[in-house]
Amino acid sequence: MKPFNRLVAVMKKLRHPKRGCPWDLKQTPASLKEYVLEEAHELLEAIDGNDPRAVREELGDLLLQIVFLSQIAAEEGRFTIDDVAAGIVEKLVRRHPHIFAGTKVDNADEVKANWEKIKIAEKNKASVISDYPASMPALLLAKRIASQASGVGFDWGDAGQALEKVAEECAELRAEIAAGRRHAAEDEVGDLLFAVANVARLLDINPEFALARANRKFTARFRFIEAELRRGGRDVASASLAEMEALWQRSKTELTEPS
Repeated sequence: MKPFNRLVAVMKKLRHPKRGCPWDLKQTPASLKEYVLEEAHELLEAIDGNDPRAVREELGDLLLQIVFLSQIAAEEGRFTIDDVAAGIVEKLVRRHPHIFAGTKVDNADEVKANWEKIKIAEKNKASVISDYPASMPALLLAKRIASQASGVGFDWGDAGQALEKVAEECAELRAEIAAGRRHAAEDEVGDLLFAVANVARLLDINPEFALARANRKFTARFRFIEAELRRGGRDVASASLAEMEALWQRSKTELTEPS
């Protein structure tokens, strides 16, 4: 038996109503959501670590959640794992007419534009912009909706032009801060972040991943400051800003940057 088929068979056995595992039988789509999210994040971390063995393991863990959810759906008569696979195969063929139907394209940008047009036609959508989950990270969402608008030609010419928009939004934010208009400043902060996400997109950088890396870098450097102060019998609350800044600059040369 091939490994994937064995995985499906094992899951069916775990979910057997009489001889199955009590924990597996207790699970529902709602209870599995946290595991789907956890495994997706662990896979991203393994990819960032460039560790093939870890990536393989985390792909398996994520695949388990897909098979688990599909098995529950099959028990309820909704769909099977074969339906899931068939659906994505059909979608891939439909949305790659340059591969499967003789459509001519010259570059990846034209492929993306065709994908968005086909998607709109398939779903009879009134808007180019998809309805994304409310829980989706905002920076990633900014990248995606701007990318969809770009697919029909609504875009900056390049990252340099988008960067000019960042400068414009910075100036507008300064003006609102100076005027003491907090709510207007909040709007401008949002506009600024959206503009930065556009710059990242045009540089083929995922802003969500870039910010995550910046978070890790800041955390590592600040912990360096704390550790160095503890060596001298002090803590950050007793240190001056100048002392912390000096240690921050040291951290840049003494720490290995997080991936």
